[in-house]
Amino acid sequence: MASVTLNKINKVFGSTHIIKDLDLEVGNGEFVVFVGPSGCGKSTLLRLIAGLESITEGDLRIAGDLVNDLPPRERGVGMVFQSYALYPHMTVYENMAFGLKLAKTDKQSIEQRVMDTARILQLEELLHRKPKALSGGQRQRVAMGRAMAREPRILLFDEPLSNLDASLRVQMRNEIARLHHRLGSTMVYVTHDQVEAMTLADKIVVLRDGRIEQVGSPQTLYQQPATKFVAGFIGSPTMNFMPAELLGGDGQGCKIQAPGLGELVLPQDPGGEPSGAGLTLGVRPEHLRLAEAEGDNAFEIVNVEYLGNEVYVYLEPKASDTLLIHRSEAPSRWAIGQRVALVPELEHVHLFDGQDRALALAGQRRAA
Repeated sequence: MASVTLNKINKVFGSTHIIKDLDLEVGNGEFVVFVGPSGCGKSTLLRLIAGLESITEGDLRIAGDLVNDLPPRERGVGMVFQSYALYPHMTVYENMAFGLKLAKTDKQSIEQRVMDTARILQLEELLHRKPKALSGGQRQRVAMGRAMAREPRILLFDEPLSNLDASLRVQMRNEIARLHHRLGSTMVYVTHDQVEAMTLADKIVVLRDGRIEQVGSPQTLYQQPATKFVAGFIGSPTMNFMPAELLGGDGQGCKIQAPGLGELVLPQDPGGEPSGAGLTLGVRPEHLRLAEAEGDNAFEIVNVEYLGNEVYVYLEPKASDTLLIHRSEAPSRWAIGQRVALVPELEHVHLFDGQDRALALAGQRRAA
């Protein structure tokens, strides 16, 4: 195990600034997931840690040692890529042993490490097969085993499950989580899939345009998003957003008005926002209740999705084409074409200012 410290890291390709003054601490034994949309810099950041890309500016330390100029083989990292990159003419055993042979490890140690790794990954019965005789999940386990057999201080994963079908992704997520629990290794994992991030991570790093938007546990990011971007990116279905107007408030809370919802008194501190300021109200689908329509505060149901144990109801506000989503347990009495009122659970409503920053609860400081 080893910690990873990034201090003012910058990466520039030509005239394109990819990673911008990034600071991050990955603790010993942590499972940290980098998540964000395509092009946000998450894979580039992983490759900087691995040594596959050079750092333009800043310091990268592994276990306290400056490694900016060290080649990948001397950093003590193992990397699992999106493509399995297995040698088709080699057996599973030979693929897992290849890196050790290049490092001139003695034959007895190679045997011991490969067999120990195969036991952990349940590959013992497959050691004499070649990659073409393996399923996608088995090939990914071999790729993981090849990295693990070198006994790296840090395991790096670059979207390792994106080539698998849905059921295999679920299976492999569980296997990676169990592997981390068993080994206690420091792991850094890149994905664009927020479900993977939420289910695997001790700590999630949300990236946007080469900068860190927020760092925290899955629970923190889901319940206390610092920005509208994080609120919309974390959670499936995504958070509902509606325009709102600040009517007034003090350090004990604020009053707002939102189309279709009327006036609401919320526990957020408006800070320096003046009355009449434009805000964004955010509420997750499970924190909306449906009721019989009353007057103008009505929304039309345009679709109902039955998913077995739960139901998604899609609603269209009057004079708007932005759909809202209500989630509840099945069965549901609501149907397409009905007009209903929305009743948000006020303790779970989020407010964002004109710069998309979350307004803090009364008595707390505004989120950074």
